[in-house]
Amino acid sequence: MKYLLTYFKKFKLESILAPLFKMLEAGFDLIVPLVVANMIDIGIRSHDTKYILTRFGILIAMALLGLACSFTAQYFAAKAATGSAKGLRHELLAKIQSLSFTEMDTIGTSTLITRMTSDINQVQNGLNMFLRLFMRSPFIVFGSMIMAFTINTQLALIFLAAIVVLFIIVFGVMLLSNPMYKKVQGKLDAVTEATRENLNGVRVIRAFGREKTQIERFAAANDTLLRSQLRVGHVVSIMNPLTYVVVNGVIILILWLGSQKINAGLMLSGDVVALINYISQILVELVKLANLVAVLGRAVASMGRIGQVLDTPSSMSFAGRAAGGASDVAVQFDHVSLRYAGAGAESLTDITFTATRGQTIGIIGGTGSGKSSLVHMIARFYDATQGRVYLNGQPIADYAREALPRTVALVDQKPLLFAGTIRSNLLWANPDATDEQLWQALELAQAADFVRQKPHGLDEKVEQGGANFSGGQKQRLTIARALLSRADVLILDDSSSALDYATDAALRQALKTLPASTTVFMVSQRAGSIAHADQILVLDDGRLVGHGQHQELLQSCPVYREIYESQFKEESLS
Repeated sequence: MKYLLTYFKKFKLESILAPLFKMLEAGFDLIVPLVVANMIDIGIRSHDTKYILTRFGILIAMALLGLACSFTAQYFAAKAATGSAKGLRHELLAKIQSLSFTEMDTIGTSTLITRMTSDINQVQNGLNMFLRLFMRSPFIVFGSMIMAFTINTQLALIFLAAIVVLFIIVFGVMLLSNPMYKKVQGKLDAVTEATRENLNGVRVIRAFGREKTQIERFAAANDTLLRSQLRVGHVVSIMNPLTYVVVNGVIILILWLGSQKINAGLMLSGDVVALINYISQILVELVKLANLVAVLGRAVASMGRIGQVLDTPSSMSFAGRAAGGASDVAVQFDHVSLRYAGAGAESLTDITFTATRGQTIGIIGGTGSGKSSLVHMIARFYDATQGRVYLNGQPIADYAREALPRTVALVDQKPLLFAGTIRSNLLWANPDATDEQLWQALELAQAADFVRQKPHGLDEKVEQGGANFSGGQKQRLTIARALLSRADVLILDDSSSALDYATDAALRQALKTLPASTTVFMVSQRAGSIAHADQILVLDDGRLVGHGQHQELLQSCPVYREIYESQFKEESLS
């Protein structure tokens, strides 16, 4: 709750005015039964029409004033709740952005989405209801009991007993339901995950005709969520019948005992009506209080889930200074090993190599050999579990967070474009780039031709994820974006896999025109794409089994020779 209070404190005025106006509304509600009792005991009993109309006008005025107070309270409560939720949502997003990929992999994307959306909405609704009812409902309940004592002490004792019983029911249900709400939100994570995977992998699902299987998987997760919601719903649903039984039993007792007192001349009929009105108000407020307890239970459970993320420390720390130097060593791995969180084995084992400034480094190996893991460590997506990684002659951990993107530019094997325009996507790498620089980067990336063919050129619209571009076009645009950063180290992680051989060759030729100080890492499945590299790293099952130039590796590395011969034999046969 400490995180929520940080933002809630910014709305002190609203958090005071909202319950204050609700208290004013409650005060009018408490006066109504007394006015009605006077209408019966004085106006109707004496047939005084003027008195009746006067009291009726008072009731109308109090209703209008109560309505105005209710609207005002709702406005301030909503302002405080939405403002606090906004701040909490910003802090949660900032925290997620600060976490390393290790924590992101451990927590899971689907649960982060749920906590950012559903959980924060639950907290917002709970805070809104809390500001509106946390003082009004108890005020009405205890106020009605006090007013009952002013009418008749003996009958008011029934109120006191009823309130005790009702509080036991309400808070007993709350204690049972709160842990169950946490489980419900956990089941919602599974539904979110299934939905996210289905939407992201819709093409694969349809290509393999697995729609039925995925529907069944989603239905299973949805049914589990439904059962959890029904379970907690059954517990919470007990509250209303129990409260109605207690309240209606009290009404019966009041009518029975009240009629006896009226016959004995100890009470007036208007007093009995007032007592029934007060017990009815107690019933209504306790139903509201029961709903508030349910909403607060969900809000507390959701706040706990949000707090788990905000309390998660990042396993990756950054220096406060921008490191860098004029070292001839661009990248160095010194006996580096990497084990992902929760993995049973290492993904990289004892990797050692040195890449000097201006070299082109090729990386090749079978699927799952650790190629992407290696280059992700250069961009410091993950830290080595053993050994050290050096960048420009300094430990990569010495680099400030903002300095790394200016030093290392990575084009991932899965190209990603953001909704906007071609221009806005390219400017991610360099917000100050001119149109001339944008076109120069597009030329180098072999993307200029198809961009010129677009009706709006650089201002051509880009759909979410680049859905309106082909795989090869997206790859070339992401390469152009990386080139604009003018980073010291450029990493192409199998980023030309969707390109034909001619375009791939033209791209490799264009990369030779980069500044002599730029170090290029090229991850590829094609031996021909990296044959020209100054160094080639051959990976097999997370180990560096070959290190040298093309001709050397053909003689000394069986793994590299097998990859090369298999590809070129296939090409000759085709």
